Amino acid sequence: MIELKESQTVEFKQVWKDEYLKTICAFANTDGGILYVGIDDDSKIIGLEDVKKLIELLPNKINNRLGLLVDVILKLKDKKEYIELIVQKTYAPVSYNGKFYKRSGSNTIELNSGNLTNFLLKKYGKTWDDIAEENFTLDEIDLNTIEKFKNLAKDRVPNIQNETNLEQFLQKLNLYDGKYLKRAAILLFAKNPQKYYIQSHSKIGRFLSETDIQSSDMIEANLIEQVDKIMDVLRLKYLKAYISYEGMHRREKLEYPYEALREAVINALIHRDYTNTSNLQIKVYDDKLVMYNGATLSSEVPIEKFNQPHQSKPFNPTMANVFYKCGYIENWGRGILNIINQCVEYGLPRPTFEYEWTAVVATFYKSEGVSEGVSEGVSEGVNLLYETIKKTPNKRSTFFSKELNTSIKNIERWLKKLKDQEKIEFRGAAKTGGYVTK
Repeated sequence: MIELKESQTVEFKQVWKDEYLKTICAFANTDGGILYVGIDDDSKIIGLEDVKKLIELLPNKINNRLGLLVDVILKLKDKKEYIELIVQKTYAPVSYNGKFYKRSGSNTIELNSGNLTNFLLKKYGKTWDDIAEENFTLDEIDLNTIEKFKNLAKDRVPNIQNETNLEQFLQKLNLYDGKYLKRAAILLFAKNPQKYYIQSHSKIGRFLSETDIQSSDMIEANLIEQVDKIMDVLRLKYLKAYISYEGMHRREKLEYPYEALREAVINALIHRDYTNTSNLQIKVYDDKLVMYNGATLSSEVPIEKFNQPHQSKPFNPTMANVFYKCGYIENWGRGILNIINQCVEYGLPRPTFEYEWTAVVATFYKSEGVSEGVSEGVSEGVNLLYETIKKTPNKRSTFFSKELNTSIKNIERWLKKLKDQEKIEFRGAAKTGGYVTK
């Protein structure tokens, strides 16, 4: 027995079969790996017959079928011979019988449809939104959206308002590839982007149950216009607003924080996998609001880490850069944290993020009563602060306020609760000390 288990980079086979070439192909297309021949699934060495023949056969077979040079090593343990095939990661895509494979955990999976497209683009250093669309012309650009962008971008791109040449304007935004406009230009600025990518529209619906829909709307426009149109339809048709008065001033408060929803919509439009034929769907129920967004997640930011600080890894970086320049997003990977904190400050439960059926599912929950919602929201804030102190001890209120993107007042309120619960304490001098967990 050897002290290894099957994983993304390790596979055991009792005997050699040519079909295992796809495992080698998958290793090369992922992170590399080692294929052991002569070992069963329980890591037990069973040995091989005619091992010397295999040692001579495999290098040429693998090179001829896959174009790969792998290390084929004869191993001996407990008087039993087995083979170790060491496969290096390649930077060009490798196919087996015309098909492409990758490793996912301890499984070898065949790539198809959108997954295959994205894999090939990544291998060649491209992203889907960075590819040129030869049939799209300048005449199809919406000039009203261009002017809207200029007004929005004046703080981050001060001279952009002075650019009157449309082609040069789009060149400055890196939306040309040679003489052709990129897919990003179509989605961001086209009069009718759905002509090219029919799945780029969004849907909003009110649901009485999972199967009973009361009303629905379809939003068809370029992405810059979709942000405001989606939010307008939500605010005016689908979300309740609670009215209050401060003196002569009338105040409206939506049942969910407007800025959190807007940030979630923007994130969805930027990070969508537009090779996925589904569209952005927003379902409004009596007790929750759910956003379904077709997406391919980065291995560096799995769904489990969405609610933690992380580096920004936009799926469509060319479009994300334009959204950044017009002030719609920040390039710090804090969008999800902002959404969570805004809901907590609003007195609502913390939203959840799941990944199912190639879609990110963001769920916003409505409190059943003001006092209950505030109580649960405060509890979420306290828990978030406690975890932050645990990870970064000896910090003070100002640090936590910036880290959690909330007010000093909220931080001090949550600190008091944690101190009352004897979960934290302040150590050190008043001016230089900080909070630690007990």
